[in-house]
Amino acid sequence: MKNVSVQSLKKQCIDLKKKVITMVYKAQSGHPGGSLSAADFVTALYFREMDIDPQNPNWEDRDRFVLSKGHVCPI
Repeated sequence: MKNVSVQSLKKQCIDLKKKVITMVYKAQSGHPGGSLSAADFVTALYFREMDIDPQNPNWEDRDRFVLSKGHVCPI
């Protein structure tokens, strides 16, 4: 687990939600509700729980996250 504060996670989650709204608006298509409701757990997983290294995306031992719900793809 990464040492990330709850306050930092809340800020990151708000930023992600803003990006979802922007993407759906610019595309003039999409379903923001699912992405907005998934933002909290995706933020917690990606920025605190998952063992990943964005600088090394091919790292063999990284955690993987599969989100198979198409309506939530903006998140």
